[in-house]
This record gives sequence, structure tokens and C-alpha cells, in this order.
Amino acid sequence: MYLARDGDMAADTETLIRWASLLLTLPAVVYSSAHFFRNAWRDLHLRRAGMDVPVALGIGVAFSASVWATVSGSGQVYFDSLTMFVFLLLGGRYLELRVRQRAADALDRLGRIVPAVADRVADWPQQRDTEAVPVASLVPGDVVSVAPGAVLPADGVVVEGESAADESVLTGESLPVTKRVGATVTGGSINVESPLLVRVTQVGQDTVVSAIVRLLDRALSDKPQVAADADRLAGRFVAGILVLSALTVGAWMLIDPSRALWIGVSVLVVTCPCALALATPAALTAATTRLARQGVLITRGHALETLARVTDVVFDKTGTLTRGQLNVEQVLLHADADETECRALAAALEQGSRHPLALALLAGQVPASVVASRHHVGSGVEGKVKGRELRLGAADWLANWCAASPIDVPPGAPGEVRVHLASREQWLATFVLADSLRPDAAAAVAAMRALGCEVHLLSGDQVGSVESVAAVLEIKNRLARATPASKLDYVQQLQRNGRVVLMLGDGVNDAPVLAGADVSLAMAGASDVASASADGLLLGSQLGRLAETLQRARMTRRIIRQNLGWAMVYNAAAVPLAALGLVSPWLAGVGMAASSLVVVGNALRLGR
Repeated sequence: MYLARDGDMAADTETLIRWASLLLTLPAVVYSSAHFFRNAWRDLHLRRAGMDVPVALGIGVAFSASVWATVSGSGQVYFDSLTMFVFLLLGGRYLELRVRQRAADALDRLGRIVPAVADRVADWPQQRDTEAVPVASLVPGDVVSVAPGAVLPADGVVVEGESAADESVLTGESLPVTKRVGATVTGGSINVESPLLVRVTQVGQDTVVSAIVRLLDRALSDKPQVAADADRLAGRFVAGILVLSALTVGAWMLIDPSRALWIGVSVLVVTCPCALALATPAALTAATTRLARQGVLITRGHALETLARVTDVVFDKTGTLTRGQLNVEQVLLHADADETECRALAAALEQGSRHPLALALLAGQVPASVVASRHHVGSGVEGKVKGRELRLGAADWLANWCAASPIDVPPGAPGEVRVHLASREQWLATFVLADSLRPDAAAAVAAMRALGCEVHLLSGDQVGSVESVAAVLEIKNRLARATPASKLDYVQQLQRNGRVVLMLGDGVNDAPVLAGADVSLAMAGASDVASASADGLLLGSQLGRLAETLQRARMTRRIIRQNLGWAMVYNAAAVPLAALGLVSPWLAGVGMAASSLVVVGNALRLGR
């Protein structure tokens, strides 16, 4: 019908097309648009003007007027525009729903860190027999047995055994922490080395994991402040549209009642913000697609707009600025030992262990067989390899066993771990291990400063390790031994001072602060909870893409402002003309299409 010129289409053919359009549009109005009508009725019942009010009114009036035009054979129909409008609105709300569902799934996964079943020792210390019971049935005072490699079912205190616990999932600490009798343990951490008996002290909602869940839930619920502000502004805009339409109809009832309805519909249609609606999403889509090709995946619509306003960038350390795993940085040889042989001997002693130190020493090695291997918690490991008695571990532990004089090794840098290898007769080697910085970490931090951003470092690691990384990267603002709560408090203090905060992290312990920051990015390989809490993902963990992302976001903001400016100019010109009855429906359609093309074309510049 748009392609047909006046007189080219027979009246019966035009009538047939109109009735076909009516039937095809009916499901979109009755079924697909039911959500808008329900919300509009609720808003009117509560005496407020939400965005669904003009949507429902526009759909209802345009459809009713189109039906009347079809039945009476006069006037214009808007079935096609109506269906497209409903489709675009529902598509946007579907994406919004997906984001909320991911956040809910993240909370659910975090709650499942703690196992469902625990091995309870029914009558400790009289006996050691265990029974499998649901974790939900544990009460403070119960004693549970935790095997090596198992997850601790609740917070508690060690009453028997010595081991090490991997608490990285909760604290960000890269190394397992030694646990002896009297030490506190956290539900959700992993027992690494030896069996433990733990007396339960906190269960259910009182555990550390539950506290993190509550922090994450609170941070997620606090985030939509921008959306709340937009809703308040939208209410005023909606009220203005409704008043303008009512005044137009009222005026034309006095001038020419036969034209009042159609001119009123024209005003509603022309104020249906096609160009305004496309101004932001078109730019965001183009920029998001471009960033995805560069290795930055944006998962929430507000992220790019907020990235353009970032004033402070907060980095986690382990797994973000660093690789997140120990590596052998250097081998110091003693007594003319051979490095290749020493690496092989260390790997032989550590084979079968899942300790991070062992994994670093085993990397790239084919270990020989070991006899009488025995682990000493907090000290090291001993065994016999190729007939030689060997020990690998702490210097003071080896000094009381090796016949040779203690070695003189200069102290290592903060964050380094030194493991020594010795036989009964001599000291053989010292392995220097560290969680090394990512190759592009220094450049990324420098780029942030060049863009005018203040850089911060938050980490659950020890003070020495954090200070070492901060010194290398020249970061003045840092906080060591940070808990999930203290990280979130740190960021919220910056926000209270009017700063716009970008947070980068990768662990479960980062999830609350990733959700609470104005905008956040998770590293590739981050935990599911961290990825779901963040607004984007750095694919390949390329920190070098961070500066490009901020620059692209700032360009996106400029394009959006240009698009909004054009859309407002168009509406400012089109609305008065429509209200005066000077814009015919087909001309309004051409104008709306042209304005949309201008907006989309401008937005596509972001993809170059």
C-alpha cells in the first residue's frame, strides 16, 4: 500500500489488505500487548503516569481508529507501525528480564557453594564413626569430619588434625592457609591436605557465605538508581504527551469535529518516539558489537553510558592484575647442583598433591617415582627418590635435618614464596615462586591515568604481596586483607564522594563489589557469580582493552547526545505541525522513517 500511488490500487484490493492487516495485528494487540494494558491500568489505579500509559493508550487508540477506518472504509490505518512498535518494546523488555534472571541464578549458585551433605561425628571424642546428614540439620556444637579435597560444610573451629584450607573462593587469598587445632575455618572453603575434625560454630544465615549472598543481593537491588531517576522523568514526559493530545482533540472538536479523532491519533503517533527510542539502543548496539570484536563483552545496557563517566578504576589483585596462579620465577642452585635435575626431584616429591605450590613445581615436569612420601602440614614434604632421602619445604624445617650448614639466601620480595630442596648431606636448590603480573597490567594502569581516572587496588591477599604489586604499578590507593564487605564499603565511600567507580575482579569474593560499583567488568575465567554480577566481561583477560573500552564508551555518549538532539529537533518540528493538521499520515510516516534512518546511520559510525 505504501508503494501504490493514488489511483493505482483498486478500492476492493485496498479493503482486502486492510482486513488482512487487522486480522494479523489482532494477536499482537490482544495477546502480546496485554502486559502494557495491565501495567497501564495499574499505574492509573495508583494515580501515576508510567511509561506504559502512553504506550497502552497509543496502541489502543491507534488500533481502534484503524479498525474504524477499516470498517467504515475511510481514514488511515496504522496496523503495521503498531505491530512493529509492540515487537521492539517486547524485545527490550525480554533482554531486561534476561539480566534479572542471571542475577538471580548467580545468587542461587553462590548459595550452593556449601555442600548439601556433611559427615557428622555423632559422639566425639569418644568415637570417630561418622554419619552422613544434611548440612541444613547441623547445629552449633556439632563435630564434622572433612576429608582432603572436600568443601567445609559450615563455619567452625578445628578440634583435631592439621591441614591447609583454600579460601580463595571467599577471600581472594591466593595461597592455602594452614589450619591447626583452634583455627577458625569458613564454610565453602576447601580442605587441601589432610583430614580435619571441625566443631560447627555458625550455620545457615549466620555463615560467611550467607553474608556474601546478602551483600550481593543488597548491591544488586541498589543498582537501579539510574532507572528510578529515568522513571520519574518519564512520568513528566508521559503527562505532557497526554495533555498535549487531549488539548489537540479538544481544540479540533471546536474547529472541525470530523477531523478531531484523526488529528489526535496523528499527534499520538508522531510523538511515538521512534527516533528517540532508537537514539540510545542503536548507538549502544553498534558500540557493543564493535567492543565484542575487540574482546570486551558488554552484558548490561547501562554499562557503556556509565563507562563514559568513570572517574575511578578499582582493580582486584589476584586473577585480575596478576595471573592468579603461582609460577616458578627463579631457581637458585647450591653445591653445584643441576637445575633440570632439581626441578625433576621437586616434581617427584610433589606428585599427587593439589596444593598450588605443588602444581607450580609440577608444571611441565614428568615426575619420577617416590618412595615413603609424607606431607608435613605447614612445613613441606619428604620422600626417597632414586635412593636419595630428600626434603622440600621451609628453610627452618630443613635446617634441623640436613647435615650441611644452613644456606644464606637473601630475603625475597613481598609476595614471593621460597621453597628449598635438600638431601641429608647438602642443600640443593631454592625455588622462587610468585603470582606474576599480567604482561599488560602496567600499561593498562598507565592508560587509566592518562584518561584522567584515579586507580585503586583492593585485595584479600597479605599486606606484603599487595604492597609489592602496588609499588611496581605505582598505585597509591590500596587496601590489603580486604573482605567482601570492606571492598564494598570502600567503593561505596567513593560513590558517596561523588565518584563514578569501575570495578574489575574475578572471584566470588568480588561479586558484591562488582554488583555495587557503578559499572563493573569481570575477567575471562571468572567465577560464575562474578560474571553474573558484572556488567561486562574481558574476553581473554586482556587488560590492554580497558582503555579502548573507555574511549569507545565516551564516543558512544557523544553519538547518543547527537541522536537525542536530532530526535528532539524532529519532534519539536513535527508535533506542532501534526497538531495543526498540516501533516498527513503518509508524510508523517516518511518523516519518522527518515529521522530513524538518520539516527541509525549516525550510530553505525561507532562500528567503524
